[in-house]
Amino acid sequence: MARSKARPVVTLRSTAGTGVTYVTRKNRQSQPDRMVLRKYDPVAGRHVEFRETR
Repeated sequence: MARSKARPVVTLRSTAGTGVTYVTRKNRQSQPDRMVLRKYDPVAGRHVEFRETR
């Protein structure tokens, strides 16, 4: 399966400052801004915001 430039791999880093990251894909055409998701941070032990890093 070929990689698509429309759906790049992005890294989500925890805003809690723990250094935890998630890796996902996003649709660049429908979401041109940086992605923000609320996910579980196992180091912090709670759900926090994860922001896209480049």
